[in-house]
Amino acid sequence: MSKTIFLVRHAVKEKAIGDISITSFGIKQAQSTARYLARWPIAAILSSPLRRASETADYIAQETKSTIRIDTRLRERANWGDLPGQSFQQFVEMWERCTRNPDWIPPIGDSARQAGERLSSLIMELVQSYPSGSHLVIVTHGGLLTDYLVHAFPEEELRRFHPQFITEQTGLVPECSITKLVYEREQCRIDTFASVEHLQDIAGSGTTNE
Repeated sequence: MSKTIFLVRHAVKEKAIGDISITSFGIKQAQSTARYLARWPIAAILSSPLRRASETADYIAQETKSTIRIDTRLRERANWGDLPGQSFQQFVEMWERCTRNPDWIPPIGDSARQAGERLSSLIMELVQSYPSGSHLVIVTHGGLLTDYLVHAFPEEELRRFHPQFITEQTGLVPECSITKLVYEREQCRIDTFASVEHLQDIAGSGTTNE
């Protein structure tokens, strides 16, 4: 029997520097995501330590009657505000250089490859720790999700979801979208990518790079 992992990007966050909260609309997104995930018996929820992710995870935990475990491996590759004095434009330029060159290590944070390997190690740890039939939720960041997918799956598989997945990856994961992984026969496969069907009952959107 397989194991299912729901990779959830955090809800829409406030537009400010540092470790910031989700917006009032983000709360609605998190609540809709929580109601959707409550269809399954969730064995565990893991979250990035950053507030926008942990707050999103809180709503999922309340609805699914699950507990949250914070794991630093789920932190974004870099967060605006981690490097003192860095402007948003400088942050974006650093981010884009990381995306273009996955082995480049920025002055703060991890390379894209290192970040993807962090999430990969956590996923493998989870699938080895929980029994068949388990449903697990990971709440993290859009950049980390694509860092993982780009380095864990062949490009031809990713192109099934977007023809220019590698070059367009930064904008492909909307807030509170769900990417569903299925682990069976000793490997993960992507079942659905960045689905937002569960958010159709609310209006509005807003996408960021982190």
